[in-house]
Amino acid sequence: MTTLLDVRDLIFHYADRDGPVRAVDRVSFSLASGGSALGLVGESGSGKTSLALSIMRMLPSNVARYEGEIWLDGQELLGMTDESFRREIRWRKLALVPQGAQNGFNPVLRVGEQIIEPLVVDGQASRQEARARALELLAYVGLPADIFMRFPHELSGGMKQRAMIAAALIQEPPLVIMDEPTSALDASVQTQITNLLKRLKRDMDLAIIFITHDIALASDVCDDLAVVYAGQVVEIGSAEQILLEPSHPYTQRLLGSIPRLHTDRLPEFIPGAPPDLRQPPAGCRFHPRCPLAFEECAREEPPAFALAEGQLSRCWLHAEAER
Repeated sequence: MTTLLDVRDLIFHYADRDGPVRAVDRVSFSLASGGSALGLVGESGSGKTSLALSIMRMLPSNVARYEGEIWLDGQELLGMTDESFRREIRWRKLALVPQGAQNGFNPVLRVGEQIIEPLVVDGQASRQEARARALELLAYVGLPADIFMRFPHELSGGMKQRAMIAAALIQEPPLVIMDEPTSALDASVQTQITNLLKRLKRDMDLAIIFITHDIALASDVCDDLAVVYAGQVVEIGSAEQILLEPSHPYTQRLLGSIPRLHTDRLPEFIPGAPPDLRQPPAGCRFHPRCPLAFEECAREEPPAFALAEGQLSRCWLHAEAER
């Protein structure tokens, strides 16, 4: 498989009067093309959404630092002008389904008009052609044709989520970032959305970055998982590696917090709270909450140690194994 997305040492800090907020701090990962999915999992405030926004170049006004490399299908994105990125990349090659579908729609415009807007504005299709394409996508995601003429407030949460997925696919991008696409939905609708994402991977060869705090949900959709903590990827590997042989103490704690049906063991909470990203702890950022921490953990930040094939872990416990 060829590499579709390659993120290298990406840094994205917000400006704050008390110091920069290190939301994304030297993050690296890659994603293969052709129906692959990478899950970004971690607690709220770990930097998952900020990572998505930095890849999409949807930056707020208070950016303190934004650097690194983002390669998409052989093209480096950070070096492009804003206009070139808008015309060549955004929605054409890279799309985003934002967290909370209601926030992604203009409440005073009909859903269909918002879905076809990228095609019509860029002159890629006539209104009639764009409408036909939108109706095809609405049918594919399980929505009736009359959704096209409805306003966002007339749709349920699950319907808005499906409509937003259709909007992201209107220009047939090879990669879509899904930011918590099942949050605030009931269990049955969550299942429908996850099944839809698996169909998109299979039928359209769509590559997906799936952002969630639910590692169990991510494992149902994704081929690989990246565990995010305090602005950094602390472990990455295949879903099977992460679920069956988690190597980082934070990953182990995340998995230990999941209720199990066929065991008497109770879920375990993670002690403490995520650090203030304006002043993250020295060394390993998880060490104040880690039951396995030792002196080195507080003194120096660990690199990403290579474990099994494709599995990396930022933990000093693996220093001897790599030697």
